[in-house]
Amino acid sequence: MSFHYKVNIMDSLKEAGYSSTRLRREKFLGESYMSQLRRGDMVSWAALDTICTLLNCQPGDLIQHEIDPGVDKTADTPDSI
Repeated sequence: MSFHYKVNIMDSLKEAGYSSTRLRREKFLGESYMSQLRRGDMVSWAALDTICTLLNCQPGDLIQHEIDPGVDKTADTPDSI
């Protein structure tokens, strides 16, 4: 996987006052998303949007991109993405 969390999302949410119970009760995040976050798995863009809203941050504050060691960086790439 090329994307990784920079911080522990569940810990950050808890520090901001959003316990697992509150996240479920107020329907901010479901248990499956919280399980994914605990494992360090990526969540959907919609869930990431909710997390950024709750933490008042940008996605780049939470995730980072790392180039996989097996990726050929000299391969042809499009001029624009």
